[in-house]
Amino acid sequence: MFRGTATAIVTPFKKDGSIDEDGLRRLVDFQEENGVNTIVPCGSTGESAMLSHEEHVYVIKVVVDQVKKAKVMAGAGSNCTAEAVMLTKKAADLGVDGILSISPYYVKPTQEGIYEHFKAIAEASDAPVVVYNVPGRTSSNVDAATTLRLAQVPGIAAIKEASGNLAQIEKIIRDRPRGFEVLSGDDALTVKLVAKGADGVISVAANCCPDKVSNMVNLALEGRKDEAEAIENYMTPLFKALFVESNPIPIKYVMGRLGYGDGRPRLPLTPLSAEGRSKLDPVLEQMNI
Repeated sequence: MFRGTATAIVTPFKKDGSIDEDGLRRLVDFQEENGVNTIVPCGSTGESAMLSHEEHVYVIKVVVDQVKKAKVMAGAGSNCTAEAVMLTKKAADLGVDGILSISPYYVKPTQEGIYEHFKAIAEASDAPVVVYNVPGRTSSNVDAATTLRLAQVPGIAAIKEASGNLAQIEKIIRDRPRGFEVLSGDDALTVKLVAKGADGVISVAANCCPDKVSNMVNLALEGRKDEAEAIENYMTPLFKALFVESNPIPIKYVMGRLGYGDGRPRLPLTPLSAEGRSKLDPVLEQMNI
């Protein structure tokens, strides 16, 4: 369903902090024109935590309206199950192709709590749900056993795995039921995971390099590992530099340079520091970004 390259797009803002609808629409076009299969608004990279509910729905609505061929996987997660259900219903009503739902952050639920949380979300609409496991942000891990249990729940279609735990991800790939997709949540691990059987990536770097990331993933999915790794090696400095400070600070800076918004995130995130720019700028110049 979401095989290939998905981009967790930034939310462009104007200088006054409001949403830059023109920049958002142009960003959707840029992604589609460069081979991206799925567009993911309102994820972590889209600063969903700093959007009001009204803004959250507005961003998804604009993306759904603008797409011509790509699928839309809308971020609609929360650490509160009721809030996640509410956002899921609103996104589904807009006609999205899927829901990206982060595992509950801060509250540190048990594995049973995680299971019940996602089960409730899956039951809230007909939109396929993609579980998002990113322990570095949530402070809790969706373990392999829970993921495989969730894979049996009607409506749960995939997992975005950003745990960095290769043994855990490989177990999920090996033991998953037919049709349940595993998507890399880490650009730098994508080729390795696809070689193990993963289905693609939800990418940060594809914001600014959708053509290169899409090509890399397509080659990997076709089994052309050497060619995919050649692109991966070229992209690795960027994959690393985009995390010199907390995501999405660096990628917002890059996209601002490219004309998508003014490059500044919302507080409590701050613009990329001088030290961060000193690390990122040489990579951008080398890659002609």
